[in-house]
Order: sequence, then structure tokens, then C-alpha cells
Amino acid sequence: MDILEGLNDAQLEAVRHDEGPLLILAGAGSGKTKTLTHRIAYLIKQQRAWPDQILAVTFTNKAAREMRDRLAGLLDEQAENRNFMRWMGTFHGICVRLLKIDGASIGIDRNFVIYDEDDRQGLIKQAMKSLSIADKSIKPRAVSSQISSAKNELVDPEEFAARASYPFQKTIARIYTEYERLRRQANALDFDDLLIETVHLLRDHPEVRHKWQEQFRYILIDEYQDTNAAQYAIVKSLVSPTQNICVVGDDWQSIYSWRGADFTNILNFERDFPSTKVVKLEQNYRSTAAILEAAGNVITKNTERSHKELWTADTGGSPVQVTGLNDEAEEAHSIASRIVAQVMIGARKYDDFAILYRTNAQSAPLERAFLQLRVPYQIVGGVRFYDRREVKDLVAYLRLIYQPHDIMSFTRIVNVPTRGVGATSLERFLSWQSETDYDVITALVNANQTSKLTPRAKSALATLGETLRGLQAMVQSDSSPVDIIEQLIKRTGYDDYIQDGTPQADDRLENIGSLLSDAALFSTLGDFLDEVALMSSMDAQTSDAQVTLMTIHAAKGLEFPVVHMVGMEDGILPHSRVHDEGLRSLEEERRLCYVGMTRARQELHLSYAYSRLQFGQRSYNQPSRFLQDMGATTASMPSAVDDSFDDGWAELPSFDINDRVRSAQFGDGDIIDVDGLAVTVQFDNGQTKKLNVEYARLTKL
Repeated sequence: MDILEGLNDAQLEAVRHDEGPLLILAGAGSGKTKTLTHRIAYLIKQQRAWPDQILAVTFTNKAAREMRDRLAGLLDEQAENRNFMRWMGTFHGICVRLLKIDGASIGIDRNFVIYDEDDRQGLIKQAMKSLSIADKSIKPRAVSSQISSAKNELVDPEEFAARASYPFQKTIARIYTEYERLRRQANALDFDDLLIETVHLLRDHPEVRHKWQEQFRYILIDEYQDTNAAQYAIVKSLVSPTQNICVVGDDWQSIYSWRGADFTNILNFERDFPSTKVVKLEQNYRSTAAILEAAGNVITKNTERSHKELWTADTGGSPVQVTGLNDEAEEAHSIASRIVAQVMIGARKYDDFAILYRTNAQSAPLERAFLQLRVPYQIVGGVRFYDRREVKDLVAYLRLIYQPHDIMSFTRIVNVPTRGVGATSLERFLSWQSETDYDVITALVNANQTSKLTPRAKSALATLGETLRGLQAMVQSDSSPVDIIEQLIKRTGYDDYIQDGTPQADDRLENIGSLLSDAALFSTLGDFLDEVALMSSMDAQTSDAQVTLMTIHAAKGLEFPVVHMVGMEDGILPHSRVHDEGLRSLEEERRLCYVGMTRARQELHLSYAYSRLQFGQRSYNQPSRFLQDMGATTASMPSAVDDSFDDGWAELPSFDINDRVRSAQFGDGDIIDVDGLAVTVQFDNGQTKKLNVEYARLTKL
């Protein structure tokens, strides 16, 4: 049969498996999607089941479309036919269909609406209002995150309330209860409800459960290591007594515990189904032997894992390269220069390269280096650093402080954080301000002079004005950009505003830390804002081929000829939170490192910095313990690695006018003025910068 052609022995064994539970442990790059697709085609071709009798669950709609297209090719079907493989889709998509058909059994009208995250937060605000809970004390986003986590763990409001021991938790419990009442009243389900209500349907109504068990003769689940408690319960309920369930996954690549995934589901599959047939896909078709060996050395240090031995027929390839650089700027410049050199000689194209990092905040120095060397790039799964919300907010504040006539910046920040200034009040204020000779900050300070505003609006605007006036005084006294930003965050309450209890809060804090690190390079706010403007307006998209920048999490499932993993330092990868969260957190970080390494097909480059600007302060982290895990030793790293952590950078070079210097950020130039730790440099590219020598890392030539 054509369906069996091109399969290796392990894939063939999985595809032809007869009856009973099947666990396919699929190593990175081992062809798991091909195996799963061919198994479905084989079941249909052998007439073991009709397409409607096969439930195939993927984790993304994109994966479902790709699998349906492949199946259509194998079975000579039309992929666009809506009746072809009707029961192939995501967990949420399958649950919608089940609830539309049988939801009435648990009181769900088939005309229910589905609430997205904005809808949910809006309803949470209504619940808080009805309970007289101010959103200044508890953010709706934090409540939404708590409710989502509870639902995915199958915890209802009553159980949540019973578990609550602290005032914050008890308040969340009250909101959760009221939110559920309002949601049911609106005949709506949020995305988490699609799962949890399906669990209730199948658990509490045996006749419905048996109907679907008879319907689905074969069940196939992709990425089983990423299932959460609710998804696990749905799968268990749908499996018929024949136990024709096939799950595919790799516990080594489980990296989503922060959103409820439980990798032990795949480790416990044989416990749940004792007659399980286990097939291991261990032949890797993606990476070279050198890359696989290094990645394998990392993952095998984990204690909670399955046993696999990945191998490849591609025994060639370059050794994994480990490089230590002075700081994050030199790291970024080194990577950008290497890419340019390889493209210029025709050895590579820009889209051959991917730069992977642990957190989004790490993209800032990379973007700077790429823009300066005119390297076209795209950020996948995120936005450019200076386009991120929290960065744009703080820059808008700085622009308004620096130039108090900047109306656009004012309208962005007037209610960030929320100050209760409505659209009408803002319009009236701006109308009055335009009639005066006041700049925006002066008008704010004198808001009580106008009769167009309510007392509440006047008070809010005047308070904002006093805050901005105080920050304006710092600019006039030549305070450093870092000091100004730190005071701005403190005086406006922006820190509390972004720490809203959601998983994204840490990313926002780290982005602010990167902004502080950028600002630390400059001696004046004006110079820093000029640089920000240039960084924001530069367009590096000069060709169709672009270097890809992304987090390791976003890279899962992708592959590239050349991968650079940056920030290979303890505190970054592994993340600093492992010190508080223990062994299980460390092992997830190790799995994350493994996922990043196995994205590389031909070349893998790992880099770390002896020092790194974080939150405007220079830190000195040890090289990542994962480098030692993979077999890298200090002999393969620069010999200065040991000394740099003891001595730091206490000795700062002295500079004189006319000194020729080099900057990793701006290139070569001449010093034209010296003022203590501040030097003004005329760079060869035409830019003039006033830099702080403590952070700018200028090298005398």
C-alpha cells in the first residue's frame, strides 16, 4: 500500500498497530505528524473505521488543517470537503460540537455564545461592581487568570472558596461565584468552560458518554504531554471499552506547565491503560549527530522522563559552538556580524537563521544590533521591543516630560494607570488647554482654573500634573535617564499597574528592565529619546528573507538550518525563578533548553555574557549549568570566565578628547567631549552620542 511507503520500522509498527491502547513516544524531529497521519489513513483504508468514527485531536487549528490536507492526499479526498474528517480538530473545537449536540443535558442551550478574554474581563468587572469590589485593589486580569487556572484544574467556585485561606483568595472566590452566575445568565461559555462543561457532560450523563464512546471507535491525540487536567478527563471519558486510543507526544518537550499542562499524563499512560503497546520513534530526521548528542546530554540529566535514545543517519555536521562575550551588546553584535558575513559570501540566506531567547525582553540588544547592521528580521510570536505596550507607555511619559507640548504622548498616558478621566473630560481639558498659553504639564497643574471639568476630573488631572512637574525638575537638573524612569515608575504607580497577577506580568517587568538597561547607556534624557525615535522608525525589512527572532516557547515545532541561542546564563536559562520553585521547575527549564537546541538542523551556536545589564544594573551571572550538562567545559570557553565573576568591572578606563573608541552598539568614533563619566562621541556613521562610560563599554582603539 502507498500509505506504508517511506515509513521506517518504528513508524510502520505504530501505523499498523491493531487493537488496544498505543503510546507513541516521538523524539524531536522523528516524524510524529507523519506517523499519526498515516495511521489514520491506514485505519480508513483497511476499513477498520469510517472517517466519522475517528476522533483526532490536535493542539492548534493550523496543525489540524495540515493533517487534514495530508490525509486528503493519501486518501484521494478533497480537503475542503467539510464532511471529510469532521471530528478532527482542537480540544476546544471538538468540545464546542459536543456541547452543541448534547449540552441540553446539562442545561446549556445550543445557541450559547463563546466569550473571549476581553469578554471575560468585561464580565468580571460587572461581577466586581455588583460586589462593590474596586478594581484598584484587584485587577480584572488577575481575577481572570485565577479563574482560568481553577477551571483548567476542574475547581469550581465552591471548592475554590473552600480552599481560600487568605483575604485575596477569598475575594477572588466571591468574584468567581458572581462571575459564574452572570455568565450563565447570559447563556455564555468562556474558553475554559468549553472544556469543563464537556467534562461535566461526559462524567454526569452515562447515556451521553456511552453514545460518544460507540461513535468514536478510534481516538488519536497529538502532543499528549501538553494536556491539562480537564483535557485528560475528557480523553478518559471518551475511550470505549475496546481502548482504541493512540496518543503521540514527547515528555522531553513538555514546556507549558505555566498554562496548566501536566507532562506526567504521558508518563502515566501505561498506568492508565495497562495493556499499552509502546512504540518509540528515535530516528531523528532534522538535526546532525553533534546537535543531538549535545541536546541529549542536557535532557538526560532530568530525573522525571521517559527513556529514549535519539539517533540520526546524518553523522556529519559542525560541532556545537559555545561562545562567551563581554556583555549583551557584544553578544548581539557578534551574532549580527556573523550573519552578515555568511550572507555576503553566499553561504547562507537571512531566513536560514533563527535567534532564540528565554524571554521577550532579551530581543532589545539584538534588535539594536540588527538595525545598525541593516540585517532584516522578524519577531515571531511577539512585537518589536519599542512597540511593546509597557515600553511605549513609559516612553510616552518621558517624551511628555521632555517636551510638555506633546499632545499625542499625553493622550496615551492620561489614563495609564487608570485615573478615572473619561473621554468627555479629556476632550474638555484639551479644549481648555488649547485656549491658554499653557503647555500640557502647566495646564494639568492648573486644572482647577477651568470650569469645564468635574471636581473629580480636576483633582485627577492636577495630581498627574504635580507628578509630571516633579519629574520635569529631574530632567532640568540633569538626572540620568535611569533615575528618571525609576522615579516615573514609582511616582505614577506603573509598577503596580503592570503587576496584575497574570502570567504576562513577569514579561512586562523584564521589558521594563531592558528599557532601563538601554537608558543606562546614555547620560541625558534627550540623547536617549533620540535613540528611541531612531530605533522605532528604522525599517530593516529590506528583503523577503529575514532572520527570525523568537522565544524558545514560540519556536516549538519549528526548525531552522542555523540556530543561535542567546543568554545561556544561570538566572536567564535556567530562569531565576527555579531558585524558589525547586527541582520540577529546573527540569522544565532543562526541557526548554532541549527544545531550543533541537530546532537546529545544521548549526547550533550557544552564547553567554560575562556581564549583562538587567533593570539598569550590571549583573554578573555564571554560565548556564546546562552548558556543563551538554559536555561543554571551561576549556572550550574563554579562559577569563572564572576571573570575571570575582573582579567584575570595577576598573573603568579613562578617556580624553580625541581618543578613538569602539562601541558594540554604534561602531567606531572619536571622543569630542568629556564630563566625568559622560563622554560625547562623534561616530563614523554620523551620529553623535553622549554616553555613560560605566555602561557603554567603550574600547580604546
